[in-house]
Amino acid sequence: MEKKTAVVSKDANVEKKPSPIGGVFASIVIPLALIACVLIYMFVFGNPANFEGNDPNNHPLPGNYLGIVYKGGWVVPMLLTLNLLVFIFAIERALTISKAKGTKGVAEFVRTISAKLKQNDINGAIAACDAQKGSVANVVKAGLLKYKEMQNEPELLKAEKVATIQKEIEESTSLELPMLEKNLVVISTIASISTLVGLIGTVLGMIKAFSALATSGAPDSVALANGISEALINTALGITGSTIAIIAYNYFTSKIDELTYGIDEAGFSMVSTFTAQHETPAARPHTV
Repeated sequence: MEKKTAVVSKDANVEKKPSPIGGVFASIVIPLALIACVLIYMFVFGNPANFEGNDPNNHPLPGNYLGIVYKGGWVVPMLLTLNLLVFIFAIERALTISKAKGTKGVAEFVRTISAKLKQNDINGAIAACDAQKGSVANVVKAGLLKYKEMQNEPELLKAEKVATIQKEIEESTSLELPMLEKNLVVISTIASISTLVGLIGTVLGMIKAFSALATSGAPDSVALANGISEALINTALGITGSTIAIIAYNYFTSKIDELTYGIDEAGFSMVSTFTAQHETPAARPHTV
């Protein structure tokens, strides 16, 4: 009898394709955030009521922070956009990762799956996945379905069955986890460029300040103050955006690693249990 080769069934995953929603979300949110921040800069921060003599060219009124931020110049709406995008994408990633985790904690879910496997209750483990929901449960369920299929496969060697289960888990993981990392590139990019954009505003502000000092006679005190304000405000906004983005990126990366670790632990439990509970079938004589 000719030995049957291991074939991984992909029927459960055929319809799972990378969703374009994440890319569409970013392409819509980024320009809208820029437009909103430009309008806020012009009509809220630049409101004449925020300045002496109702003139945005004058000093801001004492204690009026809207007018102070307005003095940061045209770089301010860019920095406001970066800060706003960090919050928007942080909320979006938090919701996505929370949904991927499922209804219970990942560690508790993995312990439940391991206990069901030790009892050889595959249907119970699959039911636990259905109750858990989320990306982690989807990956584990795909592995369990393949586990159940391999239990009823008499032709394959144990090593081939184990390899088939492992491959199913890897393929399901490759379909589910990339969605968790989508849009994190936006946060990491903001973490890198926010300080640099703020530095551009700082340099432009210092150029204005030194230009005011370079005038013949008495320095232009208003121009000098505006230049210094522009430099300091842009520096503060740039550092703030970069700091928040770095914190958000590291936080979400750690959460994704936690989910990945849960999948790896569940996969290891499946493989080790299958190996312990199933023996390789005796060699069959070949027919001529």
